[in-house]
Amino acid sequence: MSKYKHLFFDLDNTLWDFDRNSTEALTELYHKYNLENLGVTSLETFLEKYKERNAMMWDEYRLGKIDKATLRDKRFELTFWDMGLEAELAPKELPSEYLQISPRKTILFPHAHETLAYLATKYTMHIITNGFVEAQEIKLEASDLTKYFSEIIISEHTGYKKPDLNIFLYSMEKSGAKAEECLMIGDGLEIDILGARNAGWDTVYFNPHNHSHSEKITFEITSLDELQLLL
Repeated sequence: MSKYKHLFFDLDNTLWDFDRNSTEALTELYHKYNLENLGVTSLETFLEKYKERNAMMWDEYRLGKIDKATLRDKRFELTFWDMGLEAELAPKELPSEYLQISPRKTILFPHAHETLAYLATKYTMHIITNGFVEAQEIKLEASDLTKYFSEIIISEHTGYKKPDLNIFLYSMEKSGAKAEECLMIGDGLEIDILGARNAGWDTVYFNPHNHSHSEKITFEITSLDELQLLL
C-alpha cells in the first residue's frame, strides 16, 4: 500500500454518523415543539418523512436544481406537506434550530478515532464533503476530528459538489497530490467512489450495511477498523 500518500475521507455517514446524530436532533425538536399537537401522527412518521424529503432535496441541490437556502429553509415545511399537513404548520424555528443542534452531536462510527490516529502516523489525510460549511466545521470540531486532517475541502468553498470531477481535481491541487497517490474512503457509491474513480483515484467503499452492487472498486469494508489491516 506504499503507493498511497494521501487519504481522502468523506465525512457524513463515513466518519460522522449522520443518521444517528440527525435522529437525536429531530427527536429533541419533535418533543420541544410538541409536533404531535400540530397533527404529526408519531415521532416515527416524522423521522421517516423528514429523512425521505431531506434526501430528495439533497439530490436536487447536488444537481443544481435548488439552492442552499431552499434546501435549508423548506425541508421541514415540505415534510409537513408530505405528512398531509399544511406546510405553514411547521414551526418557523425548526430549520435554524436543527442546524444548531445536529452538527454538535458527536456520534461517530465505531473505531473512527483509533483508526484515524493510526493512519495519521503513515499518511497525509484530508476531508472532502458536500455539506454546508457552517455545519461541517462544527461537526469536525465538536467530534474532535479536525486534528487528523491537513485539508478540509467543503463543496461550498470550491463551487463543485461530489461526484463532479472538478472537486477531485481541486483536491489534488490543494493537497499537492497526484492521482496515483490518492485513496478515497466514503459511503456514497456514486458520489464518493465513482466520482473518485473518474479522477483516477483508488477507492475504499465503506459499506457497513452490506448494500449489494455490481461496481468494480478497489477495496470494500464494513467497519472502519478494517482500514488498519488494509493500510
